[in-house]
Amino acid sequence: MENRKNIVVLFGGASSEYEVSLQSAYAVICNMDRKKYNPVPVGITREGQWFYFTGEMDKLQKDTWCNESDCVPALLSPDRTYHHLILCREQSIPEAIPVDAVFPVLHGRNGEDGTVQGLAELAGIPLVGCGTLSSALCMDKDRAHRLAELAGVRVPRAMVLMDNTAVNKACAFAENIGFPVFVKPVKAGSSFGVTKVSAPEQLAPSIALAFDYDNRVILEEAIDGFEVGCAVCGRDQLTVGEVDEIELDTAACANGFFDYTEKYTLKTSAIHVPARIAAEKAQEIKEAAKRMISMDLQRFLALVFPLSVRSSRECTYRRIILSLKSSILIRERCFQKARLESWYLPVLPKKHFRCFDTARAICAI
Repeated sequence: MENRKNIVVLFGGASSEYEVSLQSAYAVICNMDRKKYNPVPVGITREGQWFYFTGEMDKLQKDTWCNESDCVPALLSPDRTYHHLILCREQSIPEAIPVDAVFPVLHGRNGEDGTVQGLAELAGIPLVGCGTLSSALCMDKDRAHRLAELAGVRVPRAMVLMDNTAVNKACAFAENIGFPVFVKPVKAGSSFGVTKVSAPEQLAPSIALAFDYDNRVILEEAIDGFEVGCAVCGRDQLTVGEVDEIELDTAACANGFFDYTEKYTLKTSAIHVPARIAAEKAQEIKEAAKRMISMDLQRFLALVFPLSVRSSRECTYRRIILSLKSSILIRERCFQKARLESWYLPVLPKKHFRCFDTARAICAI
């Protein structure tokens, strides 16, 4: 038992999905192999306070875990040479628990969006799950759409709103692609702030609701069909799971889509594994999932910095020239047949704009 690894299990969080995290963490901790691992539960309150939790796991399910008798203020050391959880008891010398890995069982913002992942990577502590970049990108619906499109995966037509004053533009967009549309916070999970909009008069309140959860809102085309999923694990060697299918009775479901209630109660829905689809279609979905996870970072450099994309002009680009701190980085390997609409890099000062003229000349084949 002395060789067990200490796994810091993070739960709760300053997120609208705080309660979901408690249930997930309870399941993870209760099912962790005690012969190999020693769970070190660390709860994060809605306000963002960190506590080492020493109480019974049942208190997570009831959300009664945060109390003086069961909690010790704690912080994760960012020192790469000192992998420890530091306990800050009152009127005593701080204690420290060695940490072998961090398992963020957190949902939504400040948990799945790369923030906690960045802390673990900064500290040099192994992390269970996705890293900083992939977490940040996948939490962002707009950039995730662009990534999928670059990988050759079809995505719904969408429009991003930066403030709550663009209702008229949103209405014009919705009428152009046709109702219904979905209004969503760009960065939120568990369907918080999501509305299925069927008429123009529903747009304004739906947009206002979405802005309660994020500072950007996305309107998405509604796709007729049913939802499937495919889990992929690994980096160099990928393990691809079976395709799952969500069966939803849209007539019986209160909001007409797989919302928060349905996700966690399956009140009128069911999940089928494997999905009830043809083997050829299932394989197509698996291949699409593998393409997404295997994308070279160079392939979405345009997204990260960002560069915009369009479909009217095909070209091959071999080099993207970026100027950072007066140095030019030339990337030899970039994807072919990219579709470029415009080049812009707003994070750079004006003196670097000449690099874009060079880049455009190189790319305009």
